[in-house]
Amino acid sequence: MSQKSHFQAYQVQASLMQGVITIPPSKSHTLRAILFASLARGESVIHHYLHSPDTQAMIQACSMVGAKIKKEEKKITVMGVAGKPCCPSDVIDAGNSGQVLRFITGISALIPGYSVITGDFSVRNRRPMQALLDALKQLNVMAVSTQENTYAPVIVRGPLQGGGSVTLQGEISQPVSGLLMACAFAPNSTEIVVKNPGETSWIDLTLDWFKRLGIEYQCDGYKKYFIPGKSVVLGFEYTVPGDWSSAAFPIVAALITQSEMTLKNLDINDKQGDKEFVFELQKRGAIFEIDEVKKELHIKKSDKLQGGEINVNRFIDAVPILSVLACFTESETRITGAGTARKKESDRLTSITKELKKMGAIIFEKEEELIISPRFLKGACVESHDDHRIAMALAVAGLAAQGKTKIENIDCVNKSFPEFVEAFQKLGAKINYL
Repeated sequence: MSQKSHFQAYQVQASLMQGVITIPPSKSHTLRAILFASLARGESVIHHYLHSPDTQAMIQACSMVGAKIKKEEKKITVMGVAGKPCCPSDVIDAGNSGQVLRFITGISALIPGYSVITGDFSVRNRRPMQALLDALKQLNVMAVSTQENTYAPVIVRGPLQGGGSVTLQGEISQPVSGLLMACAFAPNSTEIVVKNPGETSWIDLTLDWFKRLGIEYQCDGYKKYFIPGKSVVLGFEYTVPGDWSSAAFPIVAALITQSEMTLKNLDINDKQGDKEFVFELQKRGAIFEIDEVKKELHIKKSDKLQGGEINVNRFIDAVPILSVLACFTESETRITGAGTARKKESDRLTSITKELKKMGAIIFEKEEELIISPRFLKGACVESHDDHRIAMALAVAGLAAQGKTKIENIDCVNKSFPEFVEAFQKLGAKINYL
């Protein structure tokens, strides 16, 4: 893994690119694989995982509840706790990861003792916990925010027994996934009713893991689940596929610079929701060739891309990079269903609006949507807001802007695409560290 912590910024100039880029492993799959391996009976081996601070946070969290984990350069070996996590001896730190925070909070409910879960400043101020805490309370688990403000740090005391019915708000998917995971290992069955389900593609990903591991469940759309509990997961071997969320950046870079390239390590049949981004772009004139056997995506030159309304709820992480693309379409773009993007590493609607305006974009922010008119961009000094997807989206914008663009505070990119600069440089992109 390449660590670039001594660099503070990117400098980007307009570029024409060509070649092959290998997409990094999926963060969402990596974190789920480590968690389920930690709950399994016996040994699991996870190949081709994402090197990321979030991965390290999940490893440390799972180790603290009893899993034995060995991390090597190309694989992670896990000896699981057979569905019975133990009481941690210290506070669990989720770092900057909302997934680690919500998933580990759920799993901590299985422990017959106290667990304290916290995170960095962003997690403690931007990642709401009330939906999950309220749901656990309905199942007779003690679950509270230490500051009584719905955010971490949280204290959880189990054990979760399951049984009965529980209702939770589901606009954000991670609390729903965290509860599903916990109830799967509870000793009794649970009915889960979800109000206002959102980000449902990430629920699909969790349920795909249930199917893969033989965890039983029943569901009625995304609004009601029946989890029998008593799950026994056996150790497994798994190779992490490429990350469709990360693939969005070279895809848009190719489209707005009239470049052709091939993206490797992308499985179009994987359950990651952000692959739907590709189908939306095809509707608007993008030309792709998908090779299911080689797991490649070939991007061809596309003369004119159309705007229109795009509901992003099933690929919410694409909001920043889709906003960049919208500046280069032939007509106005309305990005709708984007409200939960405000509760990510930054308020992504406000962050991308503020920074693209510095580059000359015509962009208007509403409560749950963005309205963007076509406008050629100019280079500017912009800020990542400590959000990896904002940083990479602005770097891509700089590849098609007039003049030089400087993106400050870029350490956050290590969260999902640690070799971002090197991968783009190999394509011919004029992007460098400062």
